[in-house]
Amino acid sequence: MKDYVIDAKDMDSKELNRTIKEQALYHDRLIIENPESRHNISAGLSQDVEIQINGSAGYFVGTMVNGPKIHINGNAGWFAGDNMTKGELVIEGTAGDGAGQGIYGGAVIVKGSTGSRTGEIMKGGTVIIGGNSGFMTGLLMMGGTLIVLGDVTDDVGESIMRGTIYVLGEVKSLGKNAVMEKATLDDQRELKETLTKYGFELTDVEYTNFKKIVNRS
Repeated sequence: MKDYVIDAKDMDSKELNRTIKEQALYHDRLIIENPESRHNISAGLSQDVEIQINGSAGYFVGTMVNGPKIHINGNAGWFAGDNMTKGELVIEGTAGDGAGQGIYGGAVIVKGSTGSRTGEIMKGGTVIIGGNSGFMTGLLMMGGTLIVLGDVTDDVGESIMRGTIYVLGEVKSLGKNAVMEKATLDDQRELKETLTKYGFELTDVEYTNFKKIVNRS
C-alpha cells in the first residue's frame, strides 16, 4: 500500500483539499496530521482511497464524497458525511448536528454520541451511532437505515417518509408520522450483520431489545 502523509498544520482548508485530491490519484492511503478541526476536509473527493485523519475535523468532513474510506481518530463537527453517495466515514469520537445528513449511499459510523437531526433527509445508506443522538433524529428521512445504540431525545422520526430507525436505548418521544414497534428476528439478524461489520459487539439479548421506528402508514 502506498501511503502519503499530509501535514495540514500550515494549510488552509482549500490548500488541504487540493493536496488531498492531487495525492489521491497516486496513493492508496493518505494520512492527515494536524487537521486542527479544519472544515470541509475531503469535500467532493471521488477516488477510492483511504483517508486517515489523526485528530479532529470541523464542519462538513466528507461532504459529497463518492468512494473514499475516511477514518477520523478524533471528533467531527456538524454535518459529517453530508450528501455522501458512496464510501465510508468512521469517527472514533463524537459528531455534531446533522451527521449523515442527506446521504444516498455508503456508511457514516460515529462511535460516540451525536447532536440533533442525525440522518435527516437521508435517502439511502447506513448511519450508525454508538452513543446517544439528539432531537429530531431521522427528520424527514426518505430511505436507508439509521441505528442508534444509545438513547434518543425528542421527536424521533419527525415526518419520516421511508427508511428505518433502530434504537437500542430509550426513546423520549416520537415525531409526527412515526410509529414504534419491536424489531423482528429478520431485523435482528440484519442488525447483527451490519453492526459486527463495523466492530460493535452486542449480546443476543441486546439485539432483542431494539426498537424499530418507521412511517406510520
